Amino acid sequence: MIPVTTLPVSFARLRAVAVAAALLMPIALRAQHSEPAPAVTPSAVPRPAGVGDSMGVAATMIAEPTAAHDTQGHGAAADGKVDIITPHITDGNHLEIPYWKPPFYKEITLPHWAPVNFPLVGPVDISPTKHVVFMWLAAGLVMALLLWAAAASKKGHATVGHPKGFAAGIEAMALYLRSEVILPNVGHHGEKFVPFALTMFFFILFMNLLGLIPYGSTATGNISVTATLALIAFVVVEVSGMIAQGPGYLATLFYWNKDLPIVMRVIMFFVMSPVEIIGKFTKPFALAIRLFANMTAGHIVLLALIGLIFTFKSLVSGAPFLMAVAISMLELFVAFLQAFIFTLLTSVFIGQVREAHH
Repeated sequence: MIPVTTLPVSFARLRAVAVAAALLMPIALRAQHSEPAPAVTPSAVPRPAGVGDSMGVAATMIAEPTAAHDTQGHGAAADGKVDIITPHITDGNHLEIPYWKPPFYKEITLPHWAPVNFPLVGPVDISPTKHVVFMWLAAGLVMALLLWAAAASKKGHATVGHPKGFAAGIEAMALYLRSEVILPNVGHHGEKFVPFALTMFFFILFMNLLGLIPYGSTATGNISVTATLALIAFVVVEVSGMIAQGPGYLATLFYWNKDLPIVMRVIMFFVMSPVEIIGKFTKPFALAIRLFANMTAGHIVLLALIGLIFTFKSLVSGAPFLMAVAISMLELFVAFLQAFIFTLLTSVFIGQVREAHH
């Protein structure tokens, strides 16, 4: 068992990694969202009859147009219909805040900055978007929570020998990930990977949870965000392998089985080496798609069930309401599960490349 007294040191090392992870993503986001996508009205896209109509109803809930909402110019069509699905699962150049009149929110337009010229890339728009703001918020919450937990843990160990309350729960979670998930998978001398893996877990967790609160947004429902997280993990995995194996790292790229006869060895070299190289990229691809698909699909299913309420408009609407509540509980579990899976697989990939052999 790892002594709990070493935990505050790991917490303190999380700050730099959390800031770096949050600041690396705006460029990828702006590459995908240089211009806000126009809202699609249901009249432009035919839908089959049946349950699918519920999503159309949810996406076009009718609200009385107000003067304040008309000046915002987002999500409202000429007939007064409001799209509640697309703005929630996509990125944009605005934030929604609560408002007491229908449609019960107001929009705040985010600032637009002049593009920055990068060598070999050219001008890149790094203006903040909705998902960038929520990533910054998640990074700030992670740093505040873990620094407070580290201070409370240190104080608790110094006074009564253990932390109390919420700080004890955070310490238990971090110790479990450290002792049961990260260290057993990354291999020997794996302590240096603990801050990175813990930061990945808490950063993804907070981004997932922020999408479950009203007027929130799920940054991990953006493929640019999950792809950037996967790219960061990919760089850490491959650099770790290069450092651990030195020239032996080439064996993870080129298949050369010394147990085979020379003829078969050469044949398998040309057959399996492309497979090995492709496998390097399928791992981060799987990380990105898994996180993106799970976080996006959950919100779409939830909004589809809410759409059934407005489709039935009767006592039968109680059934989809209860199903929506159940899906919300499942979404809360998925938020933790996907952060855990991303951290687990990253640790496994690091351990595989550090101990790779054929």
